Amino acid sequence: MVFGVDRVSRFKTLIRTHYRRFGRSFPWRETRDPYGICVSEIMLQQTQTERVLKKYPPFIAAFPSFESLAAARLGDVLALWQGLGYNRRAKALREIAVAVCADFGGVLPGAPDILRGFPGIGPATAGSLAAFAYNKPSVFIETNIRRVFLHFFFEGRENVHDREILPLVEASLDKKNPRTWYYGLMDYGVYLKTLYPNANKRSAHYAPQSRFENSNRQVRGAIIKALTQTSGKKDRYLSLEELTRKTGFGYGRVKKAAEALAAEDMVAEKEERYGIS
Repeated sequence: MVFGVDRVSRFKTLIRTHYRRFGRSFPWRETRDPYGICVSEIMLQQTQTERVLKKYPPFIAAFPSFESLAAARLGDVLALWQGLGYNRRAKALREIAVAVCADFGGVLPGAPDILRGFPGIGPATAGSLAAFAYNKPSVFIETNIRRVFLHFFFEGRENVHDREILPLVEASLDKKNPRTWYYGLMDYGVYLKTLYPNANKRSAHYAPQSRFENSNRQVRGAIIKALTQTSGKKDRYLSLEELTRKTGFGYGRVKKAAEALAAEDMVAEKEERYGIS
């Protein structure tokens, strides 16, 4: 599908005007520290901005650099992560810090191809890190950006693949200041969500988020929460019976979830007792 230069130009003017008038302010937008931006991007994966706003400042205060995060105990990192969900992201973030310190002298690389090699970083996060941390004109799509392009350029279309959207993202990109341009796109995507049905449902990549209540994810989260409360104590390992009592879930579900967490190195297992290092 081909779009005229005039149409793209009008689109860019609209996004810029909206951002000048209604652009949002967040702590991670006020910094140029690649570490702080990296923390925010991992936190924002599949998590509402309002929740990240509450967790970001205390996390940065406790771990202000890649070096401090790399040296931290996983249990301490997970304890501060509580409330954000998807705890494996906290583990991945700490592993990113370890790799940055060990292999890059404590400096986050700016090339998306290198960033994609880090734990928990896919194409979208790699592109956003390059744009926001280093103002590089990387091309990427996330949920709000996708919503904007589906709304303006694919009206009435179903099952639209990202490969159709990416050329438009590249054509409209402000290569001199991609950081601000992407802020504007994301903010407009949030604005559209308040006005119209979710255009992202017309994406080939759309998948509704699975329910959390009584899910295996909830069981895993409850186990992590219970273990972070004992992390650092002399007797920090809990039996499956203790975890069953603390989490309120059935023994079988707790056992299965705890074994999976141990297999992923999220928790440690010793003689059928579980803890976080």
